Amino acid sequence: MPPLSYARHHFPPAIMQHAIWLYLRFTLSYRDVEELLAERGIDVSYETVRRWVAKFGPAIAGNLRRLRPKPSPRWHLDEMVIRVSGQLMYLWRAVDDEGEVLEVLVQRRRDKAAALRLMRKLLKTYGFAPIRVTTDKLRSYRAAFREIGLTAYHEQGRRMNNRVEVSHQPVRRREHKMQRFKSPASAQRFVSLHAAVYNTFNLQRHLVSRRTLRIFRAQARADWLVATAAA
Repeated sequence: MPPLSYARHHFPPAIMQHAIWLYLRFTLSYRDVEELLAERGIDVSYETVRRWVAKFGPAIAGNLRRLRPKPSPRWHLDEMVIRVSGQLMYLWRAVDDEGEVLEVLVQRRRDKAAALRLMRKLLKTYGFAPIRVTTDKLRSYRAAFREIGLTAYHEQGRRMNNRVEVSHQPVRRREHKMQRFKSPASAQRFVSLHAAVYNTFNLQRHLVSRRTLRIFRAQARADWLVATAAA
């Protein structure tokens, strides 16, 4: 993976990396990050933090995705309503049966074309078709699967899809913190960055022992350091 370049920046790379991590890892605003850094004697404005996230975030997210293992072939698909610039839009999400976020797309419609776009992006990104797909009872999914010739077992039902519905919650909390997304492009940019960091640090701590949790945390931190390594 290509290393990042932090050249021609006033602050050391470690501070920029930490600020980006705080913003993407926790439900914080740019002003919150500014306050946390100020508490440690680091005088940086929230606008500077925003520029760091915008500049380095996509490359870091791409590096994190390349470090992730191959996902499970059992996928869950769902969509939720979000408000962008006062307009209702749909956030389409795909996760595997272990909670790994596979793809997130902001789209204007909740129809067959939107479902097709999500599936084609998934198949192109991962290079294999799932063996089982779980969705709600939206008919657009079945129509999309027929058009692309997907032969995976398709199960439907609200409770069957709890895995992906739970995965919506962190973004919903961030949506409230940000007082809604400002544009479709900024919403797509944020959910893509958030998903990559979420996958790395979502350790499902309630399912593992304390000793195993320490190992997982160390590995997540090591992956972050590799993904943010400077040239």
